[in-house]
Amino acid sequence: MDSITFVTHNKGKVASAQKYFKKAKLEIFNYDLDEPRSDDLKEIATCKVKEAYELVKKPCIALDAGFFVDELNGFPRAFVNFALETIGIDGILKLMENVENRSCAFRECLAYYDGKEIKYFYGESKGTLTLKREGIDQENKWSELWYIFKPLNCDKTLAQMEDVERGERRQKDGSSSSIEEFAKWYEGAR
Repeated sequence: MDSITFVTHNKGKVASAQKYFKKAKLEIFNYDLDEPRSDDLKEIATCKVKEAYELVKKPCIALDAGFFVDELNGFPRAFVNFALETIGIDGILKLMENVENRSCAFRECLAYYDGKEIKYFYGESKGTLTLKREGIDQENKWSELWYIFKPLNCDKTLAQMEDVERGERRQKDGSSSSIEEFAKWYEGAR
């Protein structure tokens, strides 16, 4: 069985990724990759996957994601961790007080590197920002932002949804997953 190594320390990303691989084995290398100070998800994913390859010395993937709030000119963009560490969810909600347009989106870029060539896969999930924190703590969450993000055409935050609901929401909200796109390509290319 083919295997691909996913270098990440994010348990939520791992849980999400494992469900997409049917023919290939996903190996996890638990490591917190360096992130350049950049606003460009592709640039960050590129740096991360090159570092990952140097660590594991075999084909691997690395992923970077950002959160973009329309009325805040895209803030926090790729600086999600910094925003959450400094102002937190409450700070983001405070910035959005009395703002009618609550449109936002998660965007992601997955980079695959086999030592010769880097391939990129993209995902996006559009939605709206809630007025307050909603939901429960879940082991498989990617981010604290799950508490304040409602996917398009859904009446619950990601943190309020069961695993099955989160999987089925893609039929409602039209979102795409970079990991799913990569898994389809990788398993189809073998």
